[in-house]
Amino acid sequence: MSWLDKILPKRIRANKDRKASVPEGLWHKCASCETVIYRAEFEKNLNVCPKCNHHGRISARKRADIIIDNESKNEILVDVKPVDMLNFKDKEKYKDKLSATQKKTGETDALVVYQGKIKSVPVIACFFEYSFFGGSMGSVVGEKFSKAIQKAIDNNSALICFSASGGARMQESLFSLFQMAKTSSALNKLSEKKIPYISILTDPTMGGVSASLAMLGDINIAEPNALIGFAGPRVIEQTVGEKLPEGFQRSEFLQDHGAIDFILNRSQQKEKIAEIILSLMSNIKNEQKI
Repeated sequence: MSWLDKILPKRIRANKDRKASVPEGLWHKCASCETVIYRAEFEKNLNVCPKCNHHGRISARKRADIIIDNESKNEILVDVKPVDMLNFKDKEKYKDKLSATQKKTGETDALVVYQGKIKSVPVIACFFEYSFFGGSMGSVVGEKFSKAIQKAIDNNSALICFSASGGARMQESLFSLFQMAKTSSALNKLSEKKIPYISILTDPTMGGVSASLAMLGDINIAEPNALIGFAGPRVIEQTVGEKLPEGFQRSEFLQDHGAIDFILNRSQQKEKIAEIILSLMSNIKNEQKI
């Protein structure tokens, strides 16, 4: 105890030692405009900043809760799980890192698949979980996505996918790169059956995912200001030796240059996606009658 503590009355010392009464996690600071928002209000607003419209990252399951009609939601393909085929090890074993990530996130891998309805429209819906190895695409993601396509074909249901990924999974080496061809080939089969595929690109959608399944939708939609591309902006700048344009690889830039169809706020997605699927399905039926 210091000499100052000795002369202070006990009441003042008690107040000094008292812990802050404000619980942790009560407030959220916007990553874009840095506005401090009451967390409950932020989550009620679907993790979107009410001041600048910045779309914060969101878990796969929370996104599924927003998009899919609750009474129809049924998770499928839960038995597809990752295996360390290469016995990969860098700073730690891939097998150990997988186990730790599964415990931390509560997910078995980076893709969650549901069968359900959006505004009563039947769909097979895929959601990337970015907190699982940065949403990276390994053999399980490729297998689940391909099986989801087959499920869509079997049920004549539209396929939708919300991408949020850093690309192919490094720890699976060539096995992860194979998934680019595998998912692209499976999507070709879906196209042959004239079943709609709606791709929604969220922040970030990069690497092998952007170079395959994410950009192959019949309709490609993006959330506002999402980072979308193959290599990151800094890598490109170092490669070409030039400063990139303002907003390069952001949703708005891609829309201006014809790389995506349009941008959609999170609050509008459920209604609009259902509307698009109904329109596409109707057009397909009319074509088949002719």
